[in-house]
Amino acid sequence: MTNTCLITGGSGGLARALAALLRAEGWQLARAGRRPETLQPDEGDLLIEADVSTEAGALLAVAEASTRFGAPPTAVVNAAGALLLAPLTRTSEAQYRECLAANLDTAFFTAKAYVGALQQAQKAGGSGAGRLLLFSSVAAGIGVGNHAAIAMAKGAIEALVRSLAADHSAMGLRVNAIAPGLMETPLTARLLSNEAARKAITAQYPLGRHGEAADAARLAAFLLGPGGDWITGQVIALDGGFTAVRPLLRAGA
Repeated sequence: MTNTCLITGGSGGLARALAALLRAEGWQLARAGRRPETLQPDEGDLLIEADVSTEAGALLAVAEASTRFGAPPTAVVNAAGALLLAPLTRTSEAQYRECLAANLDTAFFTAKAYVGALQQAQKAGGSGAGRLLLFSSVAAGIGVGNHAAIAMAKGAIEALVRSLAADHSAMGLRVNAIAPGLMETPLTARLLSNEAARKAITAQYPLGRHGEAADAARLAAFLLGPGGDWITGQVIALDGGFTAVRPLLRAGA
């Protein structure tokens, strides 16, 4: 049976890296995004215009993918998100609402739509099994300056992962999250815009470099594939050691 996957936030660097990897492994793909002009067509992917920060948009994305595949997707990956770096007192209400909508609301409504589709399929005699992958951040697990709103949103996603795994493991749904450190994607381009910034950022990571979209894509593909068949309710750090150890800094370095 061919594996199928719906990727929300489908125009982002992480989503495109994962899509390329899954496509090479023979998966059929649907990619959803708010702006169709940013969803560059790739080798027959279904492109869906939908804002999954709303319940209606998430339901539309899952329904269109299910129609194309003839059943709910084997896997759903919520790669939608936005980056907000600002201290609490400089975060406007509009910025706060936008941050939660892009990160937390997309995860919640995408999960709700997917679980509902799996439950309907199960009632019709099909399988309720599936794989749901969300994205957190290192900022949810360790205090990082100027990350108040996004740390809160990502922390809530980690709680959501554990709650959904508890509720739906019996039907065969595996729910996990990846918590990456800083990855180089179009979303983070301004943070890595000069050599001084790159040097300062990479110095924070014990393995001596920031992340790449390909790092997250490889881990995501593992979790969605047979290697992840006995993994659920987990938040897996992908951060070059950032949250586990401190790099050895020599005097004068």
